[in-house]
Amino acid sequence: MASLTRSTFSVASMTLLSRVLGLLRDIVIARMFSASDAADAFFVAFKIPNFMRRLFAEGAFSLAFVPVLTEYRNTRALEETRRFIGQVAGTLGLILLLLTAVGVAASPALVTVFAAGFLDQPQKFALTADLLRLTFPYILLISMTALAGGILNSWKRFAVPAFTPVLLNLSLIACALWLAPRLDVPVYALGWGVLIAGLAQLLFQLPFLYRLGLLAKPVWAWREPSVQKIIKLMTPALFGSSVSQINLLFDTFIASFLVTGSVSWLYYADRLLEFPLGVFGIALATVVLPNLSESHVARGRDHFNRVLNWAAQLALLIALPATVGLVLLAAPILATLFQYGAFGAGDTHYSAMSLMAYAAGLPAFILIKILANAFYSRQDSATPVRIGIIAMVVNMALNVLFVLALLKLTPIPGHVGLALATAGSAWCNAALLARALRRDGYLTLGRGFLIQLGRILAASIGMGLLLWWLAPPAESWSDWSVWQRVGQLARLILPAALCYALLLWIIGLRRRHLSL
Repeated sequence: MASLTRSTFSVASMTLLSRVLGLLRDIVIARMFSASDAADAFFVAFKIPNFMRRLFAEGAFSLAFVPVLTEYRNTRALEETRRFIGQVAGTLGLILLLLTAVGVAASPALVTVFAAGFLDQPQKFALTADLLRLTFPYILLISMTALAGGILNSWKRFAVPAFTPVLLNLSLIACALWLAPRLDVPVYALGWGVLIAGLAQLLFQLPFLYRLGLLAKPVWAWREPSVQKIIKLMTPALFGSSVSQINLLFDTFIASFLVTGSVSWLYYADRLLEFPLGVFGIALATVVLPNLSESHVARGRDHFNRVLNWAAQLALLIALPATVGLVLLAAPILATLFQYGAFGAGDTHYSAMSLMAYAAGLPAFILIKILANAFYSRQDSATPVRIGIIAMVVNMALNVLFVLALLKLTPIPGHVGLALATAGSAWCNAALLARALRRDGYLTLGRGFLIQLGRILAASIGMGLLLWWLAPPAESWSDWSVWQRVGQLARLILPAALCYALLLWIIGLRRRHLSL
């Protein structure tokens, strides 16, 4: 248990560095491009390969590959495992190379599918298609990076894959600041930044594979039983593991028909939501997957259940107060980070509305990562697929319902309805996954878990009341300088964090309650 906790916080610390640089990246982009046509074009052009990255690389592929690789590691010789890695690398690489060629050639068609609202704006549409030609090869490079990262994670080398995303943020920051002013169309620099980052991330991980003796020569092996097994597991997992990403793309599709800036407002809100989700949620899910796989193969159902309960409890310990904080501090955080240069008070206001709506689903987003891994670790990809399809249909229905309702009945802009629908469908997804695990006997939420949940809820509410009492008027943030904003935000966040920890201690939560 101690090693699990150390591994989780090791990944979280590396991911924290990446997310901080990611926020710096977004600050630079917001200051230079605001919520303009150019920004909307880049965010769509980046979201398409980023969606496929999460679908193939971090999503279906990793969830299918890691359990099978763990089985090889525990039951086969090193040479046989290395041969298996080479077969997977060669097969995946060639398939993605062909997919990349098609994606680059068909970029206008992809923009039509994912952002049909741009068709009425020819210059914006053409710019998005050109940027997509630069960003689409990222799916090939980052998928091979995810393959290397999955191997390192299986050998409990979590820090290197967790650090790798830092290179994407550094590349985009450098290209935005140095290359953009030198181009006739500055936003092209961001496309080049994505391409350069994909190559850098892959090359960074190869030496670590070499040191483990796992750097295998890629070979085409489509018909190999082990490769077919991964493909069989991947096929349904394409839906089940990445429903939230499909929902976000559907949001982008609808947002392309709304007022200019809607795509960008959703993007900035999603990026802030990704901070706690990435720093802790994905870190926890990354560590839990190989450990659940090992429990299933070698330790039995009871240990599997204990690990899953531990992960869910730890997730809620972070997610619930983060939700309260993001809802109450959405505008102050956005103003402090982004409201400079071309990014105005109106952009802060509309982005904050999106963030508050997205934040309502943060605990569900994190739980989905953990609960879905409980199925993939047992090489069961069918159940998450069925649940994922249900959640996706719910999201689409809620999108239409909420957007139409907000546009017709309230002064709230339509893009907020998209964020609310995403949060609602996430809760549906998480609830159905938990019910299926309980039915199969792999998730038992006993009295102890419910007591800890009650303590976490009570402490989160107390923290929220303190934030509400301390927060200055919303209009004050626009009048302050950057350092005044940072100081005021720190004077809110630090007391809130101390209040949360103190309340947890007062109502009886101790370190032993977070252990197996």
